[in-house]
Amino acid sequence: MQGFDPFSSFGPDVAARYDEDLRGDEVETVELLTELAGEGPALELAIGTGRVALPVSARGVRVDGIEQSEAMVERLRAKPGGGELDVAVGDMARVELPGRYALVYLVFNTIHNLLTQDEQVRCFENAARHLEPDGVFVVETGVPWRGPREGAYVEVGAVALDEVRLSPHTYDALTQVLDINHMRLSTSGITMSPISLRLVYPSELDLMARIAGLRLRHRWGGWKKEPFTHQSRRHVSVYERRPA
Repeated sequence: MQGFDPFSSFGPDVAARYDEDLRGDEVETVELLTELAGEGPALELAIGTGRVALPVSARGVRVDGIEQSEAMVERLRAKPGGGELDVAVGDMARVELPGRYALVYLVFNTIHNLLTQDEQVRCFENAARHLEPDGVFVVETGVPWRGPREGAYVEVGAVALDEVRLSPHTYDALTQVLDINHMRLSTSGITMSPISLRLVYPSELDLMARIAGLRLRHRWGGWKKEPFTHQSRRHVSVYERRPA
């Protein structure tokens, strides 16, 4: 997307409304991550406003984070318990913290925010560096189900008396980059939330894990450990270190 910068896209305006549309699966997300963390500690890559990290922390797991957006971190800090989390501001694919973790996790399609294969591989390598010997790296993301449509198209998110939500898309199969502008047209005005994503299938993520010295332990179709099938629209993948 011309003019789009992933390192400045989550500024104050986006951070201010980031928590308006919760996924609805936060309880089961926190439940499984807490189970996988055991006694912890845990590291969330792209911790954002703490949507997941804060309730995991409330379950007794120490959670640290890496987040590129200072505005998102400010929102996290303003929440109860947000000041107790240790968060480093920077690129999740490059920032290295001194600690090692029983669980490193990256949720909500965020691996797609890295717009080249090299950067996505680098993120896997950085996650692996932060793992304890028996630690696990968890990635949750959607599956490009039946393949994204080539070219340009528009999806309609909602139609109401006072608001319409539209999302124009363009997809480049060569780069695997999907450009989206989430538009909200309402009686109070128009807002736009542009984003670019490099879509990857689970098999490509498994190769990235292999490059980083990891291997797949589990793959589920959701946070309740649903079976992953050809009809799954997302996956929760758990990676561990490969034997030496």
